[in-house]
Amino acid sequence: MTCKIQWLGHAAFRITTASTTIFIDPWLEDNPMSALRLDDVEHADLILVTHDHFDHAADAVKLAKKTGAKLVAQPETVERMRGEGLKGEQAVAMNIGGTFRHADVAVTMTQAFHSSATGAPCGFVIKTEHGTIYHAGDTGIFESMRLLAEIYGIDVALLPIGGHYVMDPTQAAYALRLLRPKVVIPMHYKTFPVLVQSADDFVTLAKEHAPETKVVVLNPGDTYEL
Repeated sequence: MTCKIQWLGHAAFRITTASTTIFIDPWLEDNPMSALRLDDVEHADLILVTHDHFDHAADAVKLAKKTGAKLVAQPETVERMRGEGLKGEQAVAMNIGGTFRHADVAVTMTQAFHSSATGAPCGFVIKTEHGTIYHAGDTGIFESMRLLAEIYGIDVALLPIGGHYVMDPTQAAYALRLLRPKVVIPMHYKTFPVLVQSADDFVTLAKEHAPETKVVVLNPGDTYEL
């Protein structure tokens, strides 16, 4: 079985391996771009939350309650989510540099440069038997992305390109020079009027600055197989 990466809109993804189903930043209910609603989800093993903003964390506990999945987030964010009913045995409070293993995947929390209502913003490196996926979370560009490439060898990077709150297309294209992924999937654009409304500029800039990286632009609901 291949590893399937499905974009659900905004920064939300569903990643499916042979043994594990992972949701990242599952903002599903009030997300105008969402390809999935909570009622549509039948199974999840892991839920990864990059930071405590509504457009990333709003539906995380609801999804955990429905599926019984483990929820991985910063300690302070986990503590707040306990107030929403997150059960102790489902909570995985982790910090930057930590790794959590489940079945056939290993999830490592990495830094991100952003803000968060609780805890610190982060990204995740997800190692599977088919390859390594990096979800940058909400972030600006940072030089130590180069180290992430050296340490983990990134096959697929999921990068925000929308500007205003995150990297814009120019910064995201330069980030490819640091991360050196085989494939990049843009995210976190078009959802709000203030964000970049198309991936077109990013595609052009990525070809200029990182021609060795394949750019895959998905529509919400589309899947890329690793």
